Amino acid sequence: METTAYRLTLLPQPLAICQLEPDTPMPEWAWNSKFLTITRTPDEFSLLCDANLVPAGFRSEGGWRALKMEGPFEFTQIGVLASVLNPLAEAQVSILSIATYDTDYVLVAEPDLPTALAALAAAGHQVSE
Repeated sequence: METTAYRLTLLPQPLAICQLEPDTPMPEWAWNSKFLTITRTPDEFSLLCDANLVPAGFRSEGGWRALKMEGPFEFTQIGVLASVLNPLAEAQVSILSIATYDTDYVLVAEPDLPTALAALAAAGHQVSE
């Protein structure tokens, strides 16, 4: 099966993923993030946000960079995320992924970014900053 080449944009700000207790109220500082995604389950409350906003003492892992897949994509499209994730897996780059209504974001640890960008380019994808 032939993979489709996609356009991606590297977002400028480093991000952090934070874990809070499931019943924790939304921290006010997080609303100032230019990139913010919130996931609350019965087991945990996670935020993905601008790394520079995370106060000391929060359980978090920073140093993530987001690649925005330039959409929008139809919900019926098949293999969109796989076309980007497969070259990254082959290059031994671990990822986090986030979906929104219109598009997907692939997060790569900052030290793996050069390898990720090279793998995506080799697969025919275009990445802009």
